Amino acid sequence: MRTSIKKRLVGNFMLVIIMTVLILEVFLANAVKQYYYKGLEEILSNQITLSADFYSRYFSSNSLKEIIMDDIDVFWRQTKAQVQILDSEGKVLMDSIGVSHFSDPINTLDVAKALEGNKGTWIGNVEYDNSPVMAVAYPIIVEDEIIGVLRFISTLRNINIIIGNITKVFTIVGLIAVLISGVISIFLANTIIHPLREVTEVAEKMAGGNLKIRTKKRSDDEIGKLSDTLNYMAEELIRKEQLKNDFISSISHELRTPLTSIKGWAITLKSDNTRDEELLVDGLDIIEKESDRLSNMVEELLDFSRFVSGRITLEKKKINIAESIRQVGKQFQFNAESKDIEFNINCDFKLPPIYADGNRIKQVLINLLDNAFKFTPEGGKVTLNARDNGQDLLIEVIDNGCGIGEDDLPYIKEKFYKGKSSKASSGLGLSICDEIIKLHNGTMQIESRLNEGTKVMVTIPIEGVEN
Repeated sequence: MRTSIKKRLVGNFMLVIIMTVLILEVFLANAVKQYYYKGLEEILSNQITLSADFYSRYFSSNSLKEIIMDDIDVFWRQTKAQVQILDSEGKVLMDSIGVSHFSDPINTLDVAKALEGNKGTWIGNVEYDNSPVMAVAYPIIVEDEIIGVLRFISTLRNINIIIGNITKVFTIVGLIAVLISGVISIFLANTIIHPLREVTEVAEKMAGGNLKIRTKKRSDDEIGKLSDTLNYMAEELIRKEQLKNDFISSISHELRTPLTSIKGWAITLKSDNTRDEELLVDGLDIIEKESDRLSNMVEELLDFSRFVSGRITLEKKKINIAESIRQVGKQFQFNAESKDIEFNINCDFKLPPIYADGNRIKQVLINLLDNAFKFTPEGGKVTLNARDNGQDLLIEVIDNGCGIGEDDLPYIKEKFYKGKSSKASSGLGLSICDEIIKLHNGTMQIESRLNEGTKVMVTIPIEGVEN
């Protein structure tokens, strides 16, 4: 893979360079050709204009045939090019190099334009020269009448040789530029491949289980960002692994405690020969409570498994949230009295209904209140607020208990996270609550200060429900 990426980088660099050099070569060669051709055209045009004007001024009283017979040098004394004189029909009357096989009128572009009264230029091939020629034709006008055409013809052999030599120089320079660019491209490709290779090697070691290895960030580009992301991922994996191990250890302890209690009371009751009715009732009551604890932990683990696998489904319908809050509040009233905690419910019992899963919303309320009572000492205060906040229903659970430290607060909703409190159980409760609220398109935020208390704010959309 490393080789293929390097080949692609160098190949792409070279493709761009070669295409650029080719385009530049074609442009420069064409520019040189146009420069020399334009220069020759201007020279022939100046010469032919001078000759035609000279005839019009001093020999206009003589016919072309008379000039050809007596003063023919009037037309070619100004040039070294081949000179042709054509009549008004385009037939050659005279050729300076003695070409005499022009039986038909010449109908090239330059002659056609000259017969229309304009200067014309033509580049093409002729039978008596192996190289292309350039012809410039100019009308001979007497008393506003075109009586013939003066035509200067020059071979392009020498100019094409010059253009060819210059093009060869351009080609050699272009090849040298391509070679130099190829070496530079390999160097540039290596500056990308080497850091990428290092990151890949570290990633492979991480995949093999070595999460303590780290990549070195060499630059602030995309590869540097990838390096930072890889290091961050390794740190998060280590933290998640530690959380998982702590969770397994904690849940094992949490499960062992009620099981030990159940087994102990089962042995006690089994070995009791006196059949003490009071002891029997106490033992069965403890077994029932510990069994409930086990059931709650197992249900919490099952909920967690459903959320992780995406198999959780909500049975949404229009519910009276005020009634749900009243029922949950009544359920915790006994806990408040037994722990000497002041428990207040501030709820407008005319709250609008919401479209939600009633059992899951109760699960969230019970979990939040259970945490509040668990971490609030005797004589403390727990408050449950619920109000219509415009488009959302706002539920707040506030306590003045032990609070959450700044180090723990950012992770408190993560799975398996228990913090430093010895009263924390599985570390899944708040994570499950957060997932339930998200499935209702709501939010759950937690504010807390150590030894001052905690405030949990839940918002659930009201829209979509017909009152």
